[in-house]
Amino acid sequence: MSRLKTILAYSKSVGLSRTKFASVLNSLDLVAVTGSGQRALCTTCLLNKAEDRRSMMASLPKKDEGTQGDKSADIDASHLTRSMFPDEDTPNLLFDGVRFQDLPICHIKCSLNNTILVLTDGSGKPVAMKSGGTEGYKNARKGTTVAAQAAALSFSSAAELRAIKNIRVIVKGLGPGRLASIKGLQMGGLNVVSITDRTPAPEKCPRPRKAKRL
Repeated sequence: MSRLKTILAYSKSVGLSRTKFASVLNSLDLVAVTGSGQRALCTTCLLNKAEDRRSMMASLPKKDEGTQGDKSADIDASHLTRSMFPDEDTPNLLFDGVRFQDLPICHIKCSLNNTILVLTDGSGKPVAMKSGGTEGYKNARKGTTVAAQAAALSFSSAAELRAIKNIRVIVKGLGPGRLASIKGLQMGGLNVVSITDRTPAPEKCPRPRKAKRL
C-alpha cells in the first residue's frame, strides 16, 4: 500500500491527476501478482511514452519533397534537334579526345533513405563511391536533397583528383536526390555529357504495404 501511495504522489508531482492515473491503470493491464502475494506497479514506460514520441517526431527533419522541378520540367520542343538523341555514331563521338563509350560513368542510386554515387570507368570497374552517409548525415537526413548535393560535390572533387572532367550519368530510383545530385555534379565542375534513366518499371509489381494507421 505504501508503494501505491508513493506512485500516486509521483504522478501528482508530474501533473497527472488521480482520476486520469486510475483510468490509465484500468485501461491497461499493468498489475502483476508476485509469488509473495504483493502487487508491483510499473508506470515508467506509460508516463514517458507519449513524451518520447513527441520529442522523437520533433527531432526528425521535415518531409523532403525533392528539389523544385524534380517531378516536372517545362521543355521547349523547338530546341530539340536530331543531334540530341543517340544514334549509331554516338559511341564514337569524341569528348576532349575520349570516345563516348570510354567515358567514365557516374551511377546514381536514389532511394527514399539515401543517395549513393559510384564512379566507374568505361568498362564498369568501380573507382570511387560517395553517399549521404559518407558525408556525415545520419538516419533520415541521408535521404534529403542537401545530403545528395553534398555527396555530389565530394564526388566531383574525387573525380578531379583522377583528372576526370567529362562523365556520363546513369540515374536509378525515384528518391528526392535525383535532380540535386546532378546539380551538385555540375556545381563541382564536371561536364555531364549524357543522362540515362534506368529506373526499373516492372509490369507486375508486388503487392504494396498496407496503409499506416495513424
